Amino acid sequence: MLTGRPETGRGASGGGSGGSTSGGGATSGGSSGQQGGSTGGQGGSDMNDIFNDLAGDDDSDRPDCAGQPGGKDGAGGGQPPTSGTTKGDLFGDLFVIDRDANGVPILTPEGWVQPLDINGDPIPLDDEGHPLDESLTVEVELGRLNVGRAPTSVLDKRAEEVVTLLNSATALTTDAAGRLTLTVDGEEKTIDSPLENLAIYVALLTTGSIPGVSDLPGTKFDFMVDGTYTAQDLAASAAFLAAATDKTGVFTSDEIAYIDAFLGVKSVTVSNGTVTYSDIDYSSFVYDRSTTYGSVIVNVLVPQGDGTWVETPVNVYDEVFGSQDFDASGSLDAYTQAADDARAIVEYIHEYAIPA
Repeated sequence: MLTGRPETGRGASGGGSGGSTSGGGATSGGSSGQQGGSTGGQGGSDMNDIFNDLAGDDDSDRPDCAGQPGGKDGAGGGQPPTSGTTKGDLFGDLFVIDRDANGVPILTPEGWVQPLDINGDPIPLDDEGHPLDESLTVEVELGRLNVGRAPTSVLDKRAEEVVTLLNSATALTTDAAGRLTLTVDGEEKTIDSPLENLAIYVALLTTGSIPGVSDLPGTKFDFMVDGTYTAQDLAASAAFLAAATDKTGVFTSDEIAYIDAFLGVKSVTVSNGTVTYSDIDYSSFVYDRSTTYGSVIVNVLVPQGDGTWVETPVNVYDEVFGSQDFDASGSLDAYTQAADDARAIVEYIHEYAIPA
């Protein structure tokens, strides 16, 4: 293996699936307060809308919905993790909480989310849903969503460019991590922009299509333009989420669950408007690392003993994962590992890629 290769690991926190494994979205595994919630999301948005929603309107690295600085370790506004119904303060402090296999919060009988300690045990709450001993909570660190900030006119232009690029492609494939690689006017280009990848991620999970793109070369990627959300959209989306976040931070299940809620992906609000989460069904999701990456070869620069670098084809399954297999299915935890594996490969490519 190359020295300096990215470390990889399980990624999912102990509390990420600490509840029922039955799945079932908004009505599964929780109190009666989880049933009959309102739904939201970004269905029907075009790419311009998605770009502008993602980028926000200030210079903060923190998602718009993550609350204001303050509270526990500066994590948020010091409110209970269930508080808030508007985009500006969906959550205060971000804790590891009890969730079912789909990442849906399992509520207490009183309708609060249930924070878990480092051992995955429930932390006692007061009458307002605050942890009695906040020092026992496990804070969820959100990797920066590298979407940047830009004026609406710039974002509109970016949206138009990516749609035009996709519509103009004469060939389409994916790179080692699963990001889209297009051929336009005889030139090959991988969509590397975090904002563009995040927009594609949101589009696929909310509409099952990339808005404004009417057709793609061949038939392999027809699921991205058919207007129907399928298991293929979910499987492909993991790579786009990986390309949109910090390359060096390991994903956790709670982190992805919070990110999806912030982005309004299949969002549901329950418990009298105090709990908002994303209702994504992972029951059909299947991931096998060796099947996905076992035969994937990339050309990278490999350091030599004399200090030079030589272009060399390498197998990413061997170099990035040390030939260590992993397989899982039917849960947010399985999806989290798939996304984290894709993130590790993006990091590897960025570190050892041959300059264009």
